[in-house]
Amino acid sequence: MNYHVMTLFPEMIEQVMGTSIMGRATEKGLITLNTVNIRDFSENKHNRVDDYPYGGGAGMVMAAGPVYRTWKHVMEGIKARNPEGTKEKAPRVIYLTPQGKVFNQKMAEEFAKEEDLVFLCGHYEGIDERALELCVTDFVSIGDYVLTGGELPVCVMMDAISRLVPGVLNNEDSAEFESLQDNLLEYPQYTRPVSFMDKEVPDVLLSGHHANIEKWRREQSIIRTYKNRPDLLPDAVLSKKEKQFLDKLIQSEGKNEE
Repeated sequence: MNYHVMTLFPEMIEQVMGTSIMGRATEKGLITLNTVNIRDFSENKHNRVDDYPYGGGAGMVMAAGPVYRTWKHVMEGIKARNPEGTKEKAPRVIYLTPQGKVFNQKMAEEFAKEEDLVFLCGHYEGIDERALELCVTDFVSIGDYVLTGGELPVCVMMDAISRLVPGVLNNEDSAEFESLQDNLLEYPQYTRPVSFMDKEVPDVLLSGHHANIEKWRREQSIIRTYKNRPDLLPDAVLSKKEKQFLDKLIQSEGKNEE
């Protein structure tokens, strides 16, 4: 996976992606990071990239020119490295904005299949619409709130996507069997000691009976999802028995509320 980030603050991206699991994945060559400073493509002698908005209003807007020239530079670099690949399919360019589709695990899985991903980080009151129309393929949000810039959302996305790249995680199963697998939240996890502050590890986890453990974990995932994120359940992948378990859970909870 090759990441290309167009930003006013490359150091923010580099610091986050250079540590922990992402840092080790970069050292191994499993992912690459190319940060490009949009200011380097300003034609202003002071390297300004923003200006006052037409029509008035508070704040400043990032100008189309520097953003477009940065995008062209990134695209030319990708094409030079892999000319045949860009003929077949142009790299996706993701702009982080509260107006975009909300990022989720399915989206992470989709993006993880790409060879190159280009991210555009906005600042101030946004980016001139003409640059977005010319450059961006995907508008994505990490939630219904506003941040000061796109760098933190980009890091969130790259972390979620990278852990799906083969070899990034030490345990190949850990990327698959966790929260939001089959649209269910993750089951409770325990480690030693067996007893802590008068709280015990469930007996089933100590039994060594793998079928029972798996059944318990799936049921716990269903319970957690029902209680904490019921909005996920309509798209959850459940067996016939698990659907029956959910129906009984809903009936039971309904009686308890009466």
